[in-house]
Amino acid sequence: MRLNAVVQISAKVDYALRALVTLAASEPAGCTADELASAQGLPVRFLRTILDDLRRGRMVTSQRGTDGGYRLARPADEITIGEVLRRLDGPLAEIRGTRPESTVYEGPASHLQVVWVAVRACLRDVLDSVTIDQVARGDLPTKISALASVPEAWEPR
Repeated sequence: MRLNAVVQISAKVDYALRALVTLAASEPAGCTADELASAQGLPVRFLRTILDDLRRGRMVTSQRGTDGGYRLARPADEITIGEVLRRLDGPLAEIRGTRPESTVYEGPASHLQVVWVAVRACLRDVLDSVTIDQVARGDLPTKISALASVPEAWEPR
């Protein structure tokens, strides 16, 4: 995710989260890449690449053979959405490829750095407080439900 004109969640992250939530719901059995792709309507080739990234990030394990497939490498309540985003797309917020705390502005724009740091803090507050388990169970933290309950949150601008 990059702090561009808007915050954008990549297809890679979206697919990874959908696969992880599906795996959490299937524990302890696990799923093959084909089963995950079918369950979520995802392209299986792209999903396999994503699952390899998640395996390298120690979020899933894979096993070959008749009992093969993917399983969560850690309990679902220990994997946050923020961790997945960082693993697959890098830092939560960057300004022209620079982390917010490293930006430098002059004159009247000098306070923009504080705004960018605050934006990152808000992203962390949401993304690091929601686990794969909470999404799979539909039991989101109260502060997340409260943010989403504001009618303006659902309106595009």
